Amino acid sequence: MISYISGMLAETGDKFIVVEASGVGYGINVPATLPARLGGIGSAVRIYTHLHISDDSQKLYGFANQEERELFRMLLSVGGVGPKVALSVLSVFTPDDLRLAIVSEDEKALSGVSGLGKKTASKIILELKDKFSAGFSKGGSAAGAPAGRNAGPREDAIAAMVELGYSASESFAAVNSLGDTAGMQADEILGLALRKLV
Repeated sequence: MISYISGMLAETGDKFIVVEASGVGYGINVPATLPARLGGIGSAVRIYTHLHISDDSQKLYGFANQEERELFRMLLSVGGVGPKVALSVLSVFTPDDLRLAIVSEDEKALSGVSGLGKKTASKIILELKDKFSAGFSKGGSAAGAPAGRNAGPREDAIAAMVELGYSASESFAAVNSLGDTAGMQADEILGLALRKLV
């Protein structure tokens, strides 16, 4: 199995890139937001890959990190979700926001993804919610997210709320309702989220 490809970014397109490694150009399907994060043509890149084999094709799907690839695989585990839809989900949601949407049962946000109807959105929530919620414990962090130094401020705030006695679902929903928290520290996010619940 191909775990990742390191090489030079040779081409970019809509949800598609070509990485040249050892004289071979690998065509890789990627989330729509990824090409802009890789730099220009000729940049050195490392793409974490998933090889999907169907009856009539073999396609490589690529991600910026292992966390995104794991979420892609979790989405594929849900009946009715194929690689095209899973890629569309990760083109719309960051990993943090996807976990927030699932645990807070935000069916409306999920069903807004192209190719994803309300029935499938509901199924994603049903099948993956417990996997994410179970990742919270005293002093824990979000399931599917690295703990410690790699946890983001939003996840730290959610973990703190769980420690204060709120459920994972309540905590996710409160933080998710804040919208864009870029540049904010965990304690600022925590304060705003707690005010939402008062």
